[in-house]
Amino acid sequence: MLSSAMLCRAKRTVSCQAVPCHAVLSSAMLCHAIPSNAVPSCAMQSALCRAKPCRAVPCLSTSPPGGKRDTDLILPINSSLSVTLHQDQLRTTTTAAACRDFTEDRLWLNGVEVDAGQPRLQACLREVRRLARKRRGDDAAAPLSLSYKVHVASENNFPTAAGLASSASGYACLVSALARLYGVEGELSEVARRGSGSACRSMLGGFVQWQRGERPDGRDSVALQLQPETHWPELSVLVLVVTSPTLPMQYRAEVVVPERMTRMARSIQERDFEAFGQLTMQDSNQFHATCLDTFPPIFYLNDVSRSIIALAHRFNAHHGLTKVAYTFDAGPNAVIFMLEDTVDEFVEVVRRSFPPASNGDQ
Repeated sequence: MLSSAMLCRAKRTVSCQAVPCHAVLSSAMLCHAIPSNAVPSCAMQSALCRAKPCRAVPCLSTSPPGGKRDTDLILPINSSLSVTLHQDQLRTTTTAAACRDFTEDRLWLNGVEVDAGQPRLQACLREVRRLARKRRGDDAAAPLSLSYKVHVASENNFPTAAGLASSASGYACLVSALARLYGVEGELSEVARRGSGSACRSMLGGFVQWQRGERPDGRDSVALQLQPETHWPELSVLVLVVTSPTLPMQYRAEVVVPERMTRMARSIQERDFEAFGQLTMQDSNQFHATCLDTFPPIFYLNDVSRSIIALAHRFNAHHGLTKVAYTFDAGPNAVIFMLEDTVDEFVEVVRRSFPPASNGDQ
């Protein structure tokens, strides 16, 4: 079922470097996602504890990275491009706290405690702590705070593990919060990549390239801003959230042709929506065709997803050119790119095709 309540418009892309969700952390609680009994009474005493909140937003791939040449370091086979969304629409809010009274690392996601021993989360934590030690001097004794256990609470205001890049914004926000907690500054996209490859792109706004890199240690596999969020103000994004019971999956297409990546970058540079739209849909189709070609096949799309694809093609055929372009990541939810002058017309078409009576909206 399509939820019309989640016809999210992201009129413009915006820089999503993690920012504080409050200028001063409220003494009421670190984050409402953390149960009150999870934070000791010392939580607001700076001499004993530290806490930092951050926000980050998902980035939506226009040219996916394909597979990984190194699964431990999360190094991609090819470079990739994405568009970062506005945090007024989709965002992750994360608070990280360190305290001497914490006996173990703990993590809450959307109010539910999950395993904080996940290798990728621990890899990010180790790397931020390493950078903190380096910043204070390699030979200096590590401050006591670096030995404290951490508690992290993270919440998404959009569906999690449903193909809307929640892992990208989640790890970008986690790394930003940890960096603020330990006073680490500078380039952090490499650290975020250790949690989720696409997270490195969520560290920046606008149109972002995740560089493949050549070094075996991955130090040059980082995110660079291809164009700022102001580059293409007419470009809009419509997110169509489809209800689905699917579980998160980690399969990725094996090959992406570098030449298509170059064409995609050129279409963004020239603000050529016809080329941009065609390439975006072709990459999406290729990814899902590869998923279907596996054994057993992987089904990310459902009937509503396929109806949205057909609707987009009918809409474009009606106009005789590419007015809208869909893309689906590892889930059934559609992301539709279009220029600003098309938004109202296409939203009305979507509402008529998926009326409130059929999608549960009141």
